[in-house]
This record gives sequence, structure tokens and C-alpha cells, in this order.
Amino acid sequence: MREDIAAHVRDTVDAVYRADSRRVLATLIRLVGDFDLAEEALHDAFATAVEQWVEKGIPANPRTWLVSTGRFKAIDRLRKSARFESVDSSIVERLEATETSEQDEEAVEDDRLRLIFTCCHPALSPDAQIALTLREVCGLTTEEVARAFLTPPPTLAQRIVRAKAKIRDARIPYEIPSRPDLPARLDSVLHVIYLVFNEGYLASSGTSLTRADLSGEAIRLGRLLVELLPEPEAMGLLALMLLHEARRSSRATPSGEMILLEEQDRSLWDRQKIEEGVELVERALASRRFGPYTLQASIAAVHAEASSSSATDWPQIVGLYDVLLKADPSPVIELNRAAAIAMRDGPEAGLALIDAILVRGDLTDYHLAHAARGDLCRRVGRVEEAISSYERALELATQEPERRFITRRLEQLRLASPL
Repeated sequence: MREDIAAHVRDTVDAVYRADSRRVLATLIRLVGDFDLAEEALHDAFATAVEQWVEKGIPANPRTWLVSTGRFKAIDRLRKSARFESVDSSIVERLEATETSEQDEEAVEDDRLRLIFTCCHPALSPDAQIALTLREVCGLTTEEVARAFLTPPPTLAQRIVRAKAKIRDARIPYEIPSRPDLPARLDSVLHVIYLVFNEGYLASSGTSLTRADLSGEAIRLGRLLVELLPEPEAMGLLALMLLHEARRSSRATPSGEMILLEEQDRSLWDRQKIEEGVELVERALASRRFGPYTLQASIAAVHAEASSSSATDWPQIVGLYDVLLKADPSPVIELNRAAAIAMRDGPEAGLALIDAILVRGDLTDYHLAHAARGDLCRRVGRVEEAISSYERALELATQEPERRFITRRLEQLRLASPL
């Protein structure tokens, strides 16, 4: 019986850790004012939960219990630390006077947003802002953040350590900036949320195509940001995430293999998310102060409102990509525009544009560029070129569902290829 209780507690603690550990950490950082001390207190609190919940039962509000326990653990660490003499005694006094109650729930919910603005302070480099927030606020591993930056994990880890030290030494406050300062800080915050969503929408590694926990977290943060600062681009980003998330259930087979947009079962799309996303796009566009996120959301809205791939307004999508390319020029946007032109004008037209991008030397190590080329070569009957492009895409792809999809395409092409 006791073994069953202990197993249930461990399962509960694991579930609470997955769901709430970053909220608890953010609140502890606010309370103790130090990243490393807060992380130590967080782990102490969860370790204590495993022990005490077996004896005393699982509390009604585990998150509040963990915050309160973490606060006491931080006080204990400060008292016992060899560095205690150098610590301002007012910190311990403040921690001892702090009470964690049910009434703190709303503040706890906002703590990660406060932490994002702290991590995105102008005193930090843009890369450090994003890396620190992904690691500390959203709980991505150092390896996952490193992949997002195409950076070796040890280098990324040092970047995070330096960013924490900068926050500590510069006494960067843990707070949401005043309203006049918010717009200047918004771009970095939006980029952080977008990267978190992208990791959830198309996981950079592993056996699952998506990570619903990360995309759900990004959307939650996006909602908080729109509530705090209803700027057009904040609305545009939230719309973009909702419109993409609406297609989650149709993006993979039961075995986990990727399904292309044109082959997805649109009856599975979440119409409520689509309606909300479209409304946000319209509000952002009406402001006439929109930017790249709103334009990307506009493209996603055109896809979402079409009954099929063939019924999609491809001329409108190409036009939106033309505007987006001027607002935010990048080879990836060029690639996406080429794919849209292939749908509007035929595969040969898109293939010529993709070849030009690759000849330029751009995206030569981007697996989706080679996969897109392989698909267009397949459509025009250039089977051997299609095989070559898909083989290159397979060499570069790291995500298992994508690799399975490319492998299946290769098998189909090889069967069709003359001996």
C-alpha cells in the first residue's frame, strides 16, 4: 500500500514539475532575486515534496506549496552558506516576512512575463536575451537552445552564465518595464516567444513532430503579452501561433510521420482557434502599424480559411510574401515565396527560384530547401534530381518524423526510377 502511495506521489510530482516548475522558478526568482539560488531552492522544494507528500498527502494547491517551501529552502541556504556574511541581511528578513497564499496566484501567473522582460533587458546582447529566456523561463535544455542557435552547447552554456552574472552585477530589476519603455523592449520578447513556439510546433529533435507543452506555453505567454501591451505585432504573433496551432491534430499520422499542408484533413483543424487568429489579424492590420509577424499571420489566415489546397488564394499569398520579403528579407522567406509561386504559376517557376537561392549559397545546409526542391523535381518528372535532393535533405534533417517522411518519399521515387 505504501509503495502504491509513493508511486502515485512520484507520478504527481513529475506531472507538477512538467506543468508548473517554470512558474514556480519565476516566482522564486522574484522572491530571492537570484537565478542560481532560486534554481537550488526549486530543486530542494521538489525533493521535499517527494518525501513529505507521501506522509502528509498531496496539498490542494501544489504550486503554492512549492513556492512557499522553496522560499524556506532559500532562507536555509542563505543562512548556511559560507557567503552569508556578504549577503545583505535585509534579503533574509524580506524573505522571512513574505507570505505565499492562494491570493498570490495572479501574481504567480505574471511572474514569467516579468522574468522575460528581465531576461530581455537592453544591457544583455540579443543572443543572450533569447538564450537565457528559453533556458530559464521556458525550461528548454541547454542542448535544445544550442540547436536553435546552431551553437555548440558549451558555448551556449557560457553565454547563459555570463547573462546571469550581468543581471546580478548590473542589478537589473525583476519587473515589467514602465509603459513608455515597453515598446523598445517588445521586439526581443516577441522573438523569444516565437522561438519557443517554433520549438513546440516543429521540435528540433526527438521522436515527436511537435511539443504541445512548448507551443501551449508560448501561446499562454502571447496572451499575457497582448493583455499587457495590445500592440499590433503582439496581436500578430499571437494570431500566427493560434493559426498554426489550429492545425496540430492534422500534421502527423498516428505513427508520427509528417503530413504536408496540402494533404492534411482540414476537418480536423480547430475552427475556434482559426476564428480567434483571424480576428487578431484583422485588428492588427487595421492599426496600419503591423510588421512581419502580422504579415506571416495573414498568410496563415489565407491558408486556414481555404477549404482545400486547390481552393487557396495563391495570388494573395504570393502578394503577402512580396510585402513580407521587403519588411523582413531572408532566404527562408524567399524559399516559402518560391513554394507559393510554384502553386500559383506551376512547379517549374518555383523550382527556378529555389535553384537560384541554392546557387547563391544560401540555405545549402537547410534540409527543407532541399526537400522543397526534391518535391518540385518530383512533380515535373525529374526523378533522379528529386532523389538527389531528397538524399541531401535526409543527410541534413535531425527530426525523426521529418526523416521518416523524406525516407518514404525516397522509397517511392526509387521505385519509380528506371534501372
